[in-house]
Amino acid sequence: MAVQAPSQQLVTVFGGSGFLGRHVVRALVKRGYRVRVAVRRPDLAGFLQPLGVVGQIHAVQANLRYPASVTAAAMGADAVVNLVGIMKESGRQSFGAVQANGAHAVALACATAGIGRLVQVSALGADAESRSAYARTKAEGEAAVRQVVPQAVILRPSVMFGPEDTFFNRYAAMARMLPVLPLIGDGEVRLQPAFVGDVAEVVARAVDGGIAPGQVYELGGPEVMSLRRIVEDICKVTGRRRLIAPLPLPLAGVVARVLEVVDTLTLGLLPNELKLTRDQVLLLGQDNVVSPAAVREGRDFAGLGIAPVSVEAEVPSYLWRFRKTGQFEGARTA
Repeated sequence: MAVQAPSQQLVTVFGGSGFLGRHVVRALVKRGYRVRVAVRRPDLAGFLQPLGVVGQIHAVQANLRYPASVTAAAMGADAVVNLVGIMKESGRQSFGAVQANGAHAVALACATAGIGRLVQVSALGADAESRSAYARTKAEGEAAVRQVVPQAVILRPSVMFGPEDTFFNRYAAMARMLPVLPLIGDGEVRLQPAFVGDVAEVVARAVDGGIAPGQVYELGGPEVMSLRRIVEDICKVTGRRRLIAPLPLPLAGVVARVLEVVDTLTLGLLPNELKLTRDQVLLLGQDNVVSPAAVREGRDFAGLGIAPVSVEAEVPSYLWRFRKTGQFEGARTA
């Protein structure tokens, strides 16, 4: 049977309006795919339309907590991508419901519809034994997907950066607001930030079928950096001279608990820059880097033939807005 041209193929992207999602949609439409963006609020996904031609991108309603909506969104697709994940629980949007049960629902929908190409985006550090509910449910989601769709491609990106990220932008905003920047732990935890566009490219290649199925790929950038160095670099880029104070993990857990209570009492009105959960503290207590096994076996960017973008090359291009004089820093009137 002849293989369809990409322009005739339909890809359902769960979570396509999120940070990674918009880059994945862009990468897919550039290849000629039709994209069905499955999100809880399709009315808020209209900004994706200019990424493709008329009719190429279509948003539909789907919630991973409701399997019937997931099945409907996957029906008729040639490939499915699941990007849905949360960093903070809210109401019925729990880690287990979204990242474990939700991933299982997507896999079941693919199996029911006979869809063999499934890309599950997990996270570097996913571990069934982790104390972090985020990392633990990411691993549970992976296991559920592999059980139902063994040939699925699973991607584990590290902390991602890009213009809309919630990591570098968050620390830059904190540097603008606070005279002292708290550093969770001793600041020596190691991270390997990955450019969101590079991760999206891997997703698109997996949809193309250009990546070996049934494998777990770990995606980290070209450099391993300590949290302290990242924060210091952010302050340098934004021109903010700030005291960086280590916050021991036990104390950070207490502070996070207080902030959780305050955020609840204020109905979520606490500024995003100041929101911190105990689960996030647990995550920042452990390294987040590509494993030696993944490097050795070619299950990383290098093994896929991708030269990843560095933090230094990309981050300054969007953090300039946090400088006192914006992009015109250094300009002086006579």
